[in-house]
Amino acid sequence: MVAAVRSGEELTLTVNHEPVADIVPHVERRSPWVRSAELRRVLGQVPADERLLDDLDDVRTALLDE
Repeated sequence: MVAAVRSGEELTLTVNHEPVADIVPHVERRSPWVRSAELRRVLGQVPADERLLDDLDDVRTALLDE
């Protein structure tokens, strides 16, 4: 069973013929958050979109309003 999942197959776990869980291959997930030092480093290497600060201000304002 583990070999099948490793090869990409999806399985359904059942108890008394009732599906209770799906067993799927693991997918590495990256956190959407980036440390500020890393963001500064990246932005120092690649110029940001000219409207980035406006977009960030809109997001901050929306979060504060909620």
